Amino acid sequence: MPTDSPSTELVLKTMAPRAPSGLLARARLHAASMPGAGSQIVLVQAGAGYGKTSLLAQWRREFLARGAAVAWLLADERDDAERFLRALVHTVRAACARPAFGRLIVDSPGAPAGAFDLATAWLAELAQLSLDVVLIVDDADRLPPSGAALLDYVLHNAPQNLRIVAAGRQGLDKPAAELLAYGQAGLVGPEALRFRVDETIALVTQRFGARVDADSSARLFEITDGWPLGLQLALTAMSRAQDPRAALDNLAAGPRGLREPLVAALLSELSSEDERFLVGISVVDVLHPDLCAALTDDPDAPQRLLRLARDTPVFVTAEESDWCRLHPLVRDVLQTRFAALADTQRADLHRRAARWLGARGMLEQAARHAHAAGEREHAYELAEQSLHDAVKQGQLGTVLDWLERLPEPELEKRPRLRLAVAWALALSERHSEAQRQVERVLASSGADDALRYECALILSAAAWYADDPDAFLTLFEPWAQTPPARDSWLAQAHANRLAARAMLLGEPAQARRLQQSMTREQIGKGHGYLVRWGDHMVGLTFLQEGQVKLAESVLLPALASAEEDLGRRHPLTCMFAATCASIAYEDDRIDEAGALLANRLDVLERAALPETVVLAYRTAARIAALRGDEHRALDLLEMLHAMGVARNLPRLCVTSLAEQVSAHAGRYRAQTCDALVARIDAIVDEHAAARGPIWRESVQMLQAMAHGSAEMARQDWRAAIEPFERAERIATTMKLGRQRIALMALRAFALERASGEGHAPFLEALNLARTYHLGRVLIDAHPELADWARRVSEDGQTPPGERPVVPPHVVRPPPRSATGGPRALPSVILTPKEREMLELLARNLSNKEIALAAAVGEGTVKWHLKNLFGKLDASSRKHAVRRAIALGLLEGVQ
Repeated sequence: MPTDSPSTELVLKTMAPRAPSGLLARARLHAASMPGAGSQIVLVQAGAGYGKTSLLAQWRREFLARGAAVAWLLADERDDAERFLRALVHTVRAACARPAFGRLIVDSPGAPAGAFDLATAWLAELAQLSLDVVLIVDDADRLPPSGAALLDYVLHNAPQNLRIVAAGRQGLDKPAAELLAYGQAGLVGPEALRFRVDETIALVTQRFGARVDADSSARLFEITDGWPLGLQLALTAMSRAQDPRAALDNLAAGPRGLREPLVAALLSELSSEDERFLVGISVVDVLHPDLCAALTDDPDAPQRLLRLARDTPVFVTAEESDWCRLHPLVRDVLQTRFAALADTQRADLHRRAARWLGARGMLEQAARHAHAAGEREHAYELAEQSLHDAVKQGQLGTVLDWLERLPEPELEKRPRLRLAVAWALALSERHSEAQRQVERVLASSGADDALRYECALILSAAAWYADDPDAFLTLFEPWAQTPPARDSWLAQAHANRLAARAMLLGEPAQARRLQQSMTREQIGKGHGYLVRWGDHMVGLTFLQEGQVKLAESVLLPALASAEEDLGRRHPLTCMFAATCASIAYEDDRIDEAGALLANRLDVLERAALPETVVLAYRTAARIAALRGDEHRALDLLEMLHAMGVARNLPRLCVTSLAEQVSAHAGRYRAQTCDALVARIDAIVDEHAAARGPIWRESVQMLQAMAHGSAEMARQDWRAAIEPFERAERIATTMKLGRQRIALMALRAFALERASGEGHAPFLEALNLARTYHLGRVLIDAHPELADWARRVSEDGQTPPGERPVVPPHVVRPPPRSATGGPRALPSVILTPKEREMLELLARNLSNKEIALAAAVGEGTVKWHLKNLFGKLDASSRKHAVRRAIALGLLEGVQ
């Protein structure tokens, strides 16, 4: 190492990149709190386009803000051991403002064999610094073998004051396996770097404000699958358009919209052979090296796949797995090019895919490819073998897709296929079609008790989705005491039905006991969908009783698991999200509740239980009202009413109208309330006679509550008491905890206004609301109940230490950005006085002006500036400011 002055390229390699102006600092990725990121050694490993460098830039700012010196190094293929060590010396010099650091190392004769001895000297000198140092090595996977070995040596011998963050696309975890195993290092993978839907909403809001709503942001998340590069490309395209929402609609329209130019930019640098390879393998959903070899008939295909996965940002890879997939944005565009291939070429690729997938037990995928290849009979055979299992695994959309492909004669020949179709239809808005399919199954020969039992389960599910609880009980009751074998997949389905039966009969605790009697091992692997239905039942029972914290403890983990396995827009995932959103709203986590519902209401309309649909729309309407969009809240409730009409679910219509009555009663709009109550009465009169007692009881509670609210809107307080009492009795019988507390408080309010005797029942309602953590129950029932609760709290009637029952929620504006002048960040590199001098220097003050501002003499100013210039390796005042900005020691300079 013959010279002490760094080359130009070393200077550029050790300069940290400028953080993007639109960088969103994601709270869960903070270096101090992220799992794995708190270790002394942190490895960030993900494919291209996952935002590794942006994350490192975010962490660099955090480390600087905590006073550490941050050394940055961009590695490349030329960094052998000697060159890499020279770069390490220079980056520590620049970061720590120690121009003399490593002088003996630089002056030592360089030789590859002696690089490790010199690295030891580098570590020892670093350990003697009175500084906490963070070394960030980006693109560490590009290091040649000798440079990688030197980095590995540094990782295993880092002193206490050195923290190392290394980032790369692949291969970093293998040399550091021992450090990872013993907890001395943390690994951050692609799943952690993917944007979540709430982060996508925050990013889009940061860029476009109110011009793009949460639903559109969630759609963008689903289009890009949270892929940071895909999000960035999409946001860039949207920012160039006059209407960003229209640009997003264009992007969502498919590959012939904005996707083609976006993806074309990613693929433009590929060779024609690589592009042909990607077009060919885009025929399949998931990729494996051996599958690619079978598709292309090329023994080198696995190596080509590995290279493209490493060098191009078009693949989604899994940690410690050979399986990967093309990113949805990219695959959609590639499939348009695949469609342009000759018919014989496409059919051959489908045929090859069907053979390979079928041989490995992936029967449904093999069936789809066989059908596309024209091998219809083989496709129907594979579908018959696989679709019943697909139902057990929750792949209902897959089964309904096959319904479009299957001719009626094939269903007649294959009753097992018809049974799978009936299941998928029953668990959706198409429950009447399910009944017809079941009738055809039962009409076939060989309908034994086991088949009749499964058909009863299908029909009871259809009745539940049709919001006919009495029919559900009638259909299931003959089989309730004859459960299937405990090792059958139907055992969990039977337990779910028993739990639903107990809920409808007003026994939620009994429903939970029945679920707990089923151990997860009894149903076998691959049936997690059925288990999640059990979790949903348990969560609903807690929610029915008003036990929101207990409900959340069950539903939140189930939601995370369902999103990972079934996808964000799977019907069961959306039902979990709706229940979790209602809980988040109750706990005053309004933004979280909105994110949970974003771009999910349409799925809930088509394929959710009526009770869950009500929860979702009611929560969405209350969120809109809370944000000051009363017209949007009323529109959502009218949409719920329209859906009730379209799906012939009159209870949804009554719920919508009752919720509107409550909203208008809070503003004493008596005539509007009377008109809505008249509509409720008409619906009840029309449908009550044809319905059973359970349905009638639930609707009569809503009807009585609406009548009480209408009387309250007229301020006829005495007339409001009786309907509220009647509704409260029904809520108590049905064990509806939140509704009972709301009705108790409303009755107390009417009593207080009528005779001054409502204080005692109101205190009881208040106490119950605190006990069950129902934070918004009173303010949702009537605004003046919230004022009454506040007065009670101010009068000292709230026990000490208890949380307020009415959350002081106002939609919080984003924090204002700092508007002051230049600010020197806390750092161990500069003394407090030097930081003060640096700030004054950045304001272009003369020495005399700095002396007056700092209340020191001009000589003292000159002495501090001399030390500052030396630490920053600067030759002038302007140079010192620019060096401080580059090192992250100064911000706020224009």
